[in-house]
Amino acid sequence: MTRRTVFFVSDQTGVTAETMGHSLLTQFPGHDFRPVTLPFVSTPETADAARLRIDTTHVEEGVRPIVFSTLVQDDLRDIVKQADAVFLDFFDAFITPIENELKVRSSHAAGRAHGMADLAAYTARINATNFALANDDGSQVREYGQADVILIGVSRSGKTPTCLYMALQYGIYAANYPLTDDDLESGKLPAVLVPHAKKLYGLTIRPDRLQQIRNERRPDSRYASAAQVAYEVRTAEALFDRLGLSYIDTTDCSIEEIGSRILQKTGIERRLRP
Repeated sequence: MTRRTVFFVSDQTGVTAETMGHSLLTQFPGHDFRPVTLPFVSTPETADAARLRIDTTHVEEGVRPIVFSTLVQDDLRDIVKQADAVFLDFFDAFITPIENELKVRSSHAAGRAHGMADLAAYTARINATNFALANDDGSQVREYGQADVILIGVSRSGKTPTCLYMALQYGIYAANYPLTDDDLESGKLPAVLVPHAKKLYGLTIRPDRLQQIRNERRPDSRYASAAQVAYEVRTAEALFDRLGLSYIDTTDCSIEEIGSRILQKTGIERRLRP
């Protein structure tokens, strides 16, 4: 299998180029791609250095690299386009048709997508992230009244990364609470969660996958044993069903899909748009 280097070139962080580029590359599962991100290409000098690195890679590997670019400035784009590579320009592909339709030229301002141009939105993102961290894993519960959603589930079912994703991406105030052996044995909703029952959303996971995850964390322990994870998953799902709580199986879902499905199901309004 031929290895193909893929460059994500941006005048800022490279997040947009990476996200869009990776989405397209997933449609070619039989290929071996080596991703390289070149962020902050914001001057003719850095653009020329990016071009040189791309050309050097072509010479070393004997195959043209693929370049995903979100460079806004025409002069920088023109420099990088001189590289001997497959050059895919997201801004040129989409901005030009929009300019033609609106009959106005775009601002060509760098950093609008992931910068701090909208201070209120940036502050909301930080506040939501701080909330998720402060209310992680049941570490404190006194702020649950401020939560938009409270994820519950057994340990390592995906609660923390999902909360952080919803906070960073959408400004959602998401807390999470781990169901312990005591909680599961009681068969009842933990008392601290009862006042917030309408905000609860359950996460579950297939036992074999949970055992694999836990065994990486604590190998050969009761915590990671097949019997223990099967018991926890079975009992947690029974609790969700008995209480009438919505829940999602996270086994084969990315955190992006988990977060989006929760928001769709609950109708929680996004404070931020990606």
